[in-house]
Amino acid sequence: MKIDGTVLRETYPAPQERSVRKTLPALDPHMRRFISLSPFLCMGTSSESGADVTPRGDVPGFVHVLDDRTLLIPDWPGNNRLDSLSNIAANSRVGLLFFVPGMDETLRVNGDAEISIEPALMQRWDAGGKHPRSVLRVTVREAFLHCGKALIRSRLWKDDYRIDRSVMPSYAQMLKEQTGVAQTTEEIAAAISDSYANKLY
Repeated sequence: MKIDGTVLRETYPAPQERSVRKTLPALDPHMRRFISLSPFLCMGTSSESGADVTPRGDVPGFVHVLDDRTLLIPDWPGNNRLDSLSNIAANSRVGLLFFVPGMDETLRVNGDAEISIEPALMQRWDAGGKHPRSVLRVTVREAFLHCGKALIRSRLWKDDYRIDRSVMPSYAQMLKEQTGVAQTTEEIAAAISDSYANKLY
């Protein structure tokens, strides 16, 4: 049975006042500090083709806060599928979820993004003389801190659920089985290892 918005709202208790009022139209000092400490975020985008979420990470503060309404996110080398960037080219709306290791609360930022290849922007990041291929300029529409229940339940920063990597096949083996490419698992593993060692930036 499909549930409409009215039934959905009736199914849950009303949100507490502070949960509603915490949404701000711009970044406050706490949010700016949070972003400066964050080495990792998830970015949600969508278009007529569907929705997508991708991870973005680098040193803490890799996302630059230009002002209280503007974020700059570098696009470092990835798989070149351009899923997120293609979505943004079609639909500027984005959702960002920032994480700080050791902190259970997260920061949510919703806004509109545009892709820039302006040299002056890309040169803000320098990794051994390398610069991002493009930069996302995100205009903040709303931002708020999210409670830590999900991370507490998942014990994300604990070792309780840390696996022995051998319980899953290697990334190379899974890719070989999923794609059926002519390369051997060993060749795929060597290419991945080279990419991780030499092509992070």
